[in-house]
Amino acid sequence: MLINPAPLAATANALRSGELDLHAYIDDLCDRIDAVDLQVQAFLPEPARRRRLHAAADELLSDFPDPDERPLLFGIPAGVKDIFHVDGFVTYAGTTVPPERFAGQQAAVVDLLYAEGGLLAGKTVTTEFAFFEPGPTRNPHNLAHTPGGSSSGSAAAVAAGLCPLAIGTQTIGSVIRPAAFCGIVGFKPSYDRIATPGMVYFSRTIDTVGLFTQDMAGVNLAAAALCTEWEEVALSEDDIPILGVADGPYLRQAAPDALAAFYRQLALLEDAGYTVWHVPTLLDIDEINEMHRDLVFAEFAREHAALYHEFRDRYRPRTGEIIERGRKVDDATLANLRTLPVILRDRLEEQMQRAAIDLWIAPAAVGPAPAGIHATGDPVMNLPWTCAGLPALSVPAGKVGGLPVGLQLVARYGDDELLLAWGQEITAIVAEE
Repeated sequence: MLINPAPLAATANALRSGELDLHAYIDDLCDRIDAVDLQVQAFLPEPARRRRLHAAADELLSDFPDPDERPLLFGIPAGVKDIFHVDGFVTYAGTTVPPERFAGQQAAVVDLLYAEGGLLAGKTVTTEFAFFEPGPTRNPHNLAHTPGGSSSGSAAAVAAGLCPLAIGTQTIGSVIRPAAFCGIVGFKPSYDRIATPGMVYFSRTIDTVGLFTQDMAGVNLAAAALCTEWEEVALSEDDIPILGVADGPYLRQAAPDALAAFYRQLALLEDAGYTVWHVPTLLDIDEINEMHRDLVFAEFAREHAALYHEFRDRYRPRTGEIIERGRKVDDATLANLRTLPVILRDRLEEQMQRAAIDLWIAPAAVGPAPAGIHATGDPVMNLPWTCAGLPALSVPAGKVGGLPVGLQLVARYGDDELLLAWGQEITAIVAEE
């Protein structure tokens, strides 16, 4: 069985209290990785993983002997996407470009993870430089299908129960889409809500650190630990958000079977008492898609200017193509493109205000995970919300053709806490689908 329960919140509670022995838990987790990851290939190989984790556990138990003083993520092994620098580990970023050429200081999010008592389960596979050229990772629901990307290993590791928490990034759809494909929870916070220094950047204007868990309570716990200035939100019984569907060409980008599933999800929510408004939105989505790609490709080309000049033959074809496209964007055009996120955010939030919408709701991907691992699927359902820097959440919402699909929820900028609070209720409803 390649799918296995690994709830973050319950595990964290048991480890903090001492109800679950940390060393025994590490052995169980490493046994699971040894048994399953040869097939899923979510982690980069690490022969001494078990020994390293036990040594880290000894240190943690010595630092926090009193259960009442243990931090939020005490003893939780997290997968970390291999574009984040971690002391003692090489960052390969899914490429054969010499890794010492883009080495750097330990990532800020890894510092936060360690400060909250978290452990490193291992580096998770990424597509090359977090774009479309895939690694070897497979979808644990069906090994013949992609897990999505670019945070391929992070999503697959959580879905397979190889770790209860994983960290990824999103520049177009690299958290929300793989979470949907792998049937788990994916959270992309508001832009810059989780610190980004210490990673191999794709686009500094857009890159956002995101989280994967199997459970909504778990993603809320991880967000409280890793997001800046997190403040819990207590909802009243009648605090039900009004949902907005972005009708028009944006929505029509989804495949017919995904749209049919989406409308079934909407029906479940309406039956549960939610109000759903259908609002013509993102009517210029084709232009937004092109402008966003020009922006991130131009920034990527500038990030890699020196490396690409020296190691062009090491870059895989699709990665080279976007660098060549990005190099054609001149500095004046790029400066103008960098205003797009705030312009789009203001436009979407003004529309939310005008239509009295609390959350946008949409399919998390154009359909279920495509067959094969040569590509990672289309991220267009995530692109406008990512471009605008809005917080987005993918929650499991049934299956299409035997594979998971997700429901995407998007809130106003900075309303991450509300998004997760509302998402908890919505998840319980759409899970019935």
